[in-house]
Amino acid sequence: MTILIISFLSSLLISLLILRSKHLHARFTADSDLSGVQKFHAIPVPRIGGLAVFLGVSISLYYFYFQKTAFGSYGLVLLGCSLPAFIFGLIEDLTKSVGIRLRLTATVVSALLTGFFLNAWLSSLQIFGVDNLMLAYPVLAIIMTCIAVAGVANAFNIIDGYNGLSSMVAVIILSGITFVAFKVGDYPIMISALAMIGALLGFFIWNYPYGRIFLGDGGAYLIGFWIAELSVLLTARHPEVSKWFPLLLCAYPIFETLFSIYRRLILKGKHPGMPDATHLHQLIYRRLVRWFIESKHPSLKIQRNSLTSPYLWLLSLLAVIPAILFWRNHILLKLCFFLFAITYIWFYRSIVLFRVSDLLILRNHPSDNLNQND
Repeated sequence: MTILIISFLSSLLISLLILRSKHLHARFTADSDLSGVQKFHAIPVPRIGGLAVFLGVSISLYYFYFQKTAFGSYGLVLLGCSLPAFIFGLIEDLTKSVGIRLRLTATVVSALLTGFFLNAWLSSLQIFGVDNLMLAYPVLAIIMTCIAVAGVANAFNIIDGYNGLSSMVAVIILSGITFVAFKVGDYPIMISALAMIGALLGFFIWNYPYGRIFLGDGGAYLIGFWIAELSVLLTARHPEVSKWFPLLLCAYPIFETLFSIYRRLILKGKHPGMPDATHLHQLIYRRLVRWFIESKHPSLKIQRNSLTSPYLWLLSLLAVIPAILFWRNHILLKLCFFLFAITYIWFYRSIVLFRVSDLLILRNHPSDNLNQND
């Protein structure tokens, strides 16, 4: 628990320092675009919260390195490998000029470094036919690993749209990784997961519910990379852990990404990398969270923003809980992933067609509108 506390306090204090000094760096770090299709904040906000998360993890792992070198050094190697993914994301946060292809390339470089230094390669996918090909052609295993890591990292960037959404989903998923790592006795992976959980919670204090600081691309790519690599390492080091365990853990961000590609490329005939305003979290914001829906007041817009995230935390739990329960059984995990996909599509379609139960719709009381107009 020591590493959790240290990473939490470090991230909490560094986030506070970023906020207290924002008048010095706001021209470079503030997200001042309030009109984009994926923008739902009311005032300019620093978008370098990923720096606090990175430093929180770094400080805690360095501390643990001097306590138990073997465990701490493992996390520090992983942290070093994450640098290309994190740095290029951070540069985008500062300059707004690093395209998605370059960020994905940097994440692939991070995946290659981790594979080389920590032997983090996917050896199989527990899919008939594919496993034989990966065994016969090792280069295919390398390619699949890089695609998986870059895909998960980008998935967390896609869902990073509302206060507390991406960070809490990551905490939920990392908790599942921590549990299984403990069950199989893999303490280096457990320590690395706990370090990230603590750092995310320290950031979360300032991000939710008021959105005083954002993760930014640097933070989103860092936590996506971290989760992807811990998942690869856990399954590579412990054959008893099903390859579908991390896939089901990350079902929400993964399926959000795949469905976004399908929606843009197949349904709309657009480039899959083009941003739009029809992600699940955006539909929930517009159609389910009808909390002062007509108000332009900044504080009320922030309330609506923050009320959106719990819907997706619960959706993520629908995948994480069965993943933890059936982490050894790839057949049950595949079945649960299939059921989650059906649930996601049903929920998305229900919102689009305005067929969601009134129990899921948040409305402000009419008297609140009267008070607001006074």
